[in-house]
Amino acid sequence: MEKGYVHVYTGNGKGKTTAAFGLAVRALCAGKKVYIGQFVKDMKYSETKLIEYFNSLEIEQLGKGCFVFEDPKEEDIKAAKDGLKKIEGILKEGKYDVVVLDEATIAVYFKLFSTEDLINTIKKRKNSIEVIVTGRYAEKELIEFADLVTEMKEVKHYYTEKGVLSREGIDK
Repeated sequence: MEKGYVHVYTGNGKGKTTAAFGLAVRALCAGKKVYIGQFVKDMKYSETKLIEYFNSLEIEQLGKGCFVFEDPKEEDIKAAKDGLKKIEGILKEGKYDVVVLDEATIAVYFKLFSTEDLINTIKKRKNSIEVIVTGRYAEKELIEFADLVTEMKEVKHYYTEKGVLSREGIDK
């Protein structure tokens, strides 16, 4: 049994989820099983269509949706905590080789659950599972806990400079 590591993709730049999905596709093409749990998302992004092409992939949206322009409601907090509990079961079971916790640090940022809760959940995984955590604002404790941390830094972006909204197949 090979040891799995914990990756964190964070920062204010574009590409955290894209990098995680890229790693997921690489793992799938190598015959591995992948689970992707998306926090704070409830829309059908283009990448969720991957399940049509890979039988060994499961993608689930664990939140009630995007609320970044308002405070989260009680139902958002409950959905995120329930989602984290589900992730705990998945990590203990060991059915998947790679588990992606997309936007988990955003869930922490909005106080849907704590960094301590997130770390304790990851600690319960079978040792062979590779875990990828994405989202802005990764806290120091998570960064110290992880084996690999990549910070995406925005240098220039057409959204902030030109007001270009997310485009299907490129940004969403």
